[in-house]
Amino acid sequence: MAARGVPHCPTCGRPLPWLGDVAGGDFASVVEESPLPVLVDFWAPWCGPCRMVAPVVERLSVDLAGQLKVAKVNTDQEPAVGSRFGVRGIPTLVLMDAGVEKDRLTGALPEAELRRWVKTRLASATTSHQH
Repeated sequence: MAARGVPHCPTCGRPLPWLGDVAGGDFASVVEESPLPVLVDFWAPWCGPCRMVAPVVERLSVDLAGQLKVAKVNTDQEPAVGSRFGVRGIPTLVLMDAGVEKDRLTGALPEAELRRWVKTRLASATTSHQH
């Protein structure tokens, strides 16, 4: 899940989803040095709203393959990363672009609203890369 390149299918060449769990020691290489914007999902296994958001986040990684990387951070296992980002409640989704936080969302939204939030911010992140 490190930052080098964007994964593609060796057969057809289409972008592959980029989704994985991130440990604190890998955060810089996986998230901050990513060639793509990264949606960081701060969650915990006991969190009901996190379980509601997880399938939507996974679908986004598939639907936006080649445009977005998704990194899941278990705040129970990686409290220092959550603390570094000032995560006070979960789920918290943070959109990072070029190592900089662009926006965040705390709580579970319905799928349509979450998709709209991600796509709107992703469009502005992509535009900033072109300047």
